[in-house]
Amino acid sequence: MQHLSPSRPTLDDARAALAHHFGYDDFRGGQTDAIASVLSGRDTLVLMPTGGGKSLCYQVPATVLPGLTVVVSPLISLMKDQVDGLADAGVRAAFINSTLPAHEARATLEAARTNAIKLLYVAPERFDSPAFRDQLRSLDVSLFAVDEAHCVSQWGYDFRPSYLRLGAVRDALGCPAIALTATATPDVKRDVVRQLRLQEPTIVARGFNRTNLSWHVLAARNDEEKDQLLLRLLRLPRDGVAIVYGSTRRSVDNIADLLNRAGLRAAGYHAGVDDRERARLQDAFMAGDIPIVVATNAFGMGVDKPNVRLVVHYAMPGNLEGYYQEAGRAGRDRNPADCVLLHAYRDRFTHEFMIEQSYPAPEVVDEVYRLLRAQADTSGVAAVDPRTLARTTRSAKNERHVDAALRLLSEFGIVRNAGRSGGQPWLRLIARPERIRREIGDAGRDAELRLLRALWRFAGDELYRGRELPRTLLRTADGADATQLLDVLQREGFLEWRPWPAEQGWQLLQQTDGPLPIDWHALAQRRQREERRLQRMQGYAYTEECRRGYVLRYFGDPEAMDSCDGCDNCLPPERRMLPDVPPPRKGGAARTVSGIRGGAARVASAARNALRGGRQNGAGTPSASSEEPLSAEAARRFEALRRLRTEIARADKVPPYVVFHDRTLREIARRAPRDAAALATIPGVGPARLDRYGARFLEVLQGVDA
Repeated sequence: MQHLSPSRPTLDDARAALAHHFGYDDFRGGQTDAIASVLSGRDTLVLMPTGGGKSLCYQVPATVLPGLTVVVSPLISLMKDQVDGLADAGVRAAFINSTLPAHEARATLEAARTNAIKLLYVAPERFDSPAFRDQLRSLDVSLFAVDEAHCVSQWGYDFRPSYLRLGAVRDALGCPAIALTATATPDVKRDVVRQLRLQEPTIVARGFNRTNLSWHVLAARNDEEKDQLLLRLLRLPRDGVAIVYGSTRRSVDNIADLLNRAGLRAAGYHAGVDDRERARLQDAFMAGDIPIVVATNAFGMGVDKPNVRLVVHYAMPGNLEGYYQEAGRAGRDRNPADCVLLHAYRDRFTHEFMIEQSYPAPEVVDEVYRLLRAQADTSGVAAVDPRTLARTTRSAKNERHVDAALRLLSEFGIVRNAGRSGGQPWLRLIARPERIRREIGDAGRDAELRLLRALWRFAGDELYRGRELPRTLLRTADGADATQLLDVLQREGFLEWRPWPAEQGWQLLQQTDGPLPIDWHALAQRRQREERRLQRMQGYAYTEECRRGYVLRYFGDPEAMDSCDGCDNCLPPERRMLPDVPPPRKGGAARTVSGIRGGAARVASAARNALRGGRQNGAGTPSASSEEPLSAEAARRFEALRRLRTEIARADKVPPYVVFHDRTLREIARRAPRDAAALATIPGVGPARLDRYGARFLEVLQGVDA
């Protein structure tokens, strides 16, 4: 695909932009290969771990390409952080999502049309709007970037249906594309290339060997032992913050309560927490006011907190992709950090149960379909709920099997949920009134507009928090069922809704006396993939070989090794996180956790040595200077510089790393530059930050050394 003019930007142009905007002399890892591919006009697939510098693979080209770079980003928090960071680096960027009032969205599109911005971040759901797609086609787009590209794959761990439309969007734009993800198995890679319609892409898979991270697995027999291990881990000395991942909302609440009762300040974060409170917690964590966040995997995607020193998984995730991405939020400043999995043998059972429940046997699906058909009225709707169906079927073991059968029937277009009787629907409005007027009112979609007005008259602002509604409201002006209208509005990202939680109605879209039109072979393959991924995750916990090498081999990284200096299986016992606690061993029982109160000084000493320079990288080479301990004088400078950074970040309402990353701050403290020229030579400063912050940081240095 040759979208660029004959005088394409070169790698030297990109390096000059990197130095000017971001303060670095050259690219690292696979960035050079990825950026060279983008600048040559080729489609590109980038697989780099969290913290590996994926964003620069499209941000730097965007600064030198002639037109606009459109970036698909799945989370609002990610967009805001990246736009803030780019603005601070002197790069013109903006975003459009549901938080933006209509007049600001229009102004942003106009800025893109007049080349006033170089990068435009967009939520994937926005492309569901035909009006938005038409507006986008009128722009001069040089590059289409899809971040978190694994979301496009149904074999991925974080599938997002809205990503499936991006291939058509890319074709309509007619420009090269770059897809980026922190983790993708061979199945997912193939799916990303196919779904996004990448043409003979350059594939860059590098950088999964993050040598500053150490990998540990601790055995426990039950949750009580996990609680004890977690408290010990969080009481070890560290100079940053920690994230603890729980598998469910309930476990997150229980863990946060445990930590606070033990005197460790922690906050719980999950989808059940009020939106405003979640935003407050995230801001407080980014500012360093909360030292420990306990969260489900809803937290962290797009949260670029540099000084996370410890990530603990309280329970084993279902696959290595999710585990690696969540654990990889540690040590983004490239300083030493630890990733710990607390493992009990029975952790696997939960995932096996979920897989089994998700794939009911063909006879279960067939029987559920026949029961629905037998109970359907003349309009083809069966007013029955899963609980009743579970009591009626002979083949289904429980209600979850029936739920899974109904999901499969819906997936293959055989039935659809047409809630009809009993219970109350729940609905939450997402889009602002300005967007509704622009994209629904201006488009002449009168039925949807009248329905939304009726809902608003009933519930007002409560709609934005989520509200149960009487069934009579879910009717169009002529008395017809409004289910289809609500389904459309949900797909377009205007709202989210659930029909009836108790009794439900199911409309038959296809009626057949023969075999159901379901691809059982594809479903069997999908289940086998999930089972294999779970087996590989379990294998990581039980391996007695190098854990780092195990992970790298899983992702196909050519740097995979047989031994390292950064995992509990390769480290000598005294350098492990908790030297007295063994890793899990296949077929063996976990040893009782002991020494909770004893040996604290020895454990603290080992941990302090590990965290403050006692490690080497995976190749056995000493760590870079930015990872070495600071001298007493440099440490005083660092603390003074960090206080100034916090003051600036709060005044500008941005995360501290947007001002300077910790590694840059440490290097400033170590070198103690006396003038702007010396400050400019430090990696991570760059002309934009030098101009904006240089004088204030130099003034602080002079005050400390006076």
